[in-house]
Amino acid sequence: MPTKKKTAAKKTSPNKVVKKTVAKKATKKVAVKKVAKKVLAKKVVKKTTAKKGVKSSRSKKSVAKKAAKKTTAPTQTKKPLVTASNDQSFWVTNGAVLNSLIALRDALDEMEKEVYSYHVSKEHNDFASWVDAVLCDAECAAELKRAQTPVKARTVVTRHLKVYSV
Repeated sequence: MPTKKKTAAKKTSPNKVVKKTVAKKATKKVAVKKVAKKVLAKKVVKKTTAKKGVKSSRSKKSVAKKAAKKTTAPTQTKKPLVTASNDQSFWVTNGAVLNSLIALRDALDEMEKEVYSYHVSKEHNDFASWVDAVLCDAECAAELKRAQTPVKARTVVTRHLKVYSV
């Protein structure tokens, strides 16, 4: 019988060992997680403080730049919008009559590609020529020459209308 106790003791002792190793592994995992959380928390704190420092220094610089721009920028007066007379107005093939950049913008908004391609090709650009000769806006005319579609041409005209007092 004493041998049975020893074998029983041996059976329980490996179970205890297994339990102990499982418990040790579990505590190690918990300890590792706690350490990892602390490390992550420190990194987050460092990142947020670093970001705050960068934001504050950038905002000071941007405020200084804006203040400098406001004081050094000359005030620009807007040009008066040129309106063509009836004999110098642009007659579009769809029947529309244009006498200013505003009318050109509105016409380009509704213009079909076929009508636009009639007036604009690789060889000529009627809109650009008219804007240059009649409305005396060489910059707008130069950009209109590069516009391949009515949408792009309308964008060019809209951008240049900001210079005029409308």
